[in-house]
Amino acid sequence: MEKLTFDYLATKSVPNKAYVGVVGSGDLEILLEPVEGTRAHVTVRTRFDGFGQIWKDLLDKFFKENDIAANIEINDFGATPGMVTLRLMQALEVSQNA
Repeated sequence: MEKLTFDYLATKSVPNKAYVGVVGSGDLEILLEPVEGTRAHVTVRTRFDGFGQIWKDLLDKFFKENDIAANIEINDFGATPGMVTLRLMQALEVSQNA
């Protein structure tokens, strides 16, 4: 099991907490929480070691397009990069529409 952390500058706030997904066979859960300030902090817990660069690339792309200030916890059980992106967008949508 590996724990990764990432920080990003942000200009937009998110209005509400969001929880999407489920940790289970081949999936992940994302917990998104608004924060005061201009930073996003992401913690990834994944059962697979050695994929830090892939996580960084994926999150860099997400935050380039969605510079949100939030604390985000990702608990991964083998999701593909496409599923991670889908869940991040879903969490953002849930936060904005809650």
